Amino acid sequence: MNVHDAIRMRRSVREYSGRPLPDDVMQRMRNALRFAPSACNLQPWRFLFVLDEKLRRDLAQAANGQHWMADAPAIVVACGLPGEAYKKMGGAGNSVDVDVAIAVDHLTLAAVAEGLGTCWIGAFHEGDVKRLLGIPDDAKVVALMPLGSPARPELNHALDNSRRKADEDVFATDGW
Repeated sequence: MNVHDAIRMRRSVREYSGRPLPDDVMQRMRNALRFAPSACNLQPWRFLFVLDEKLRRDLAQAANGQHWMADAPAIVVACGLPGEAYKKMGGAGNSVDVDVAIAVDHLTLAAVAEGLGTCWIGAFHEGDVKRLLGIPDDAKVVALMPLGSPARPELNHALDNSRRKADEDVFATDGW
């Protein structure tokens, strides 16, 4: 599968088979995160792979009760380290959210290439997640991402282009 196919096939999967992920697949998922680019190559992140079933259930509860997440054999907790990030993004901002998002998106595409599913989770109580996993105060939980085999792999097909905005509504040249 090439990257263009992976982009078209990526879905937000909310049903997982629960089948464990082989060690070699897990290593490829870690590498997808580790090799992602970041501003000034500062790599201001840490990714926690939560495999323990009870912890996954507790995380799902901390994610506004999205209990389906715990059916995935892994939940990736993507943390940014604002103190280690580039401080002048756009002239004033901190790059941590963008840096972590780039890495997590690499994970989503690598997962598709392996026949796996993911789902960006932005609805969670950061304090609860930090408490459950011992995440320090100076780290920022940017996203949670269940990772596993879809319960219904037949849903993995190319994106229906009719549900996407038209080119002229998305792109412009040489100005707004």
